[in-house]
Amino acid sequence: MKLKIASAIAAASLATVAHAESHMGSGDATAGEREFNKCKACHMIVADDGTEIVKGGRTGPNLYGVIGRQAGSVEDFRGYGEDLVAAGEAGLVWDEENLIPYLEDPRSFLQTYLDDNSARSKMSFRLRRGGEDVYAYLVSVGPEMDAEEGEGDS
Repeated sequence: MKLKIASAIAAASLATVAHAESHMGSGDATAGEREFNKCKACHMIVADDGTEIVKGGRTGPNLYGVIGRQAGSVEDFRGYGEDLVAAGEAGLVWDEENLIPYLEDPRSFLQTYLDDNSARSKMSFRLRRGGEDVYAYLVSVGPEMDAEEGEGDS
């Protein structure tokens, strides 16, 4: 009986790790946390309950829960450019496939996404390397990971 319980616990633990890794993509969250130091001049990460994960600037929106969110949609943030909002309204969602190229060249990404050579982004910073790591880090500090960590609590 003890062996069956231990096996079930081990299987559940492996499933949770596999689920988290599937959302994190190909990046390294630990390296992404270091890389995020470049981002925190403009962005903070503050959980919905007010817990400050990363103290940062307010030029950009709070990045808590950004993964899976429609671009340009944080209601209390007024600093989005109209082209980013338009991209969100056209269906742009921040996932690994979209976030990494956006981080590498925001303007070019929006121009391609919107098929509009005049499209601009208010984010002028370019993250040439490490986008996959930043993505993994943002997943690791997002609400899905918070919920998964709390699932075994009673």
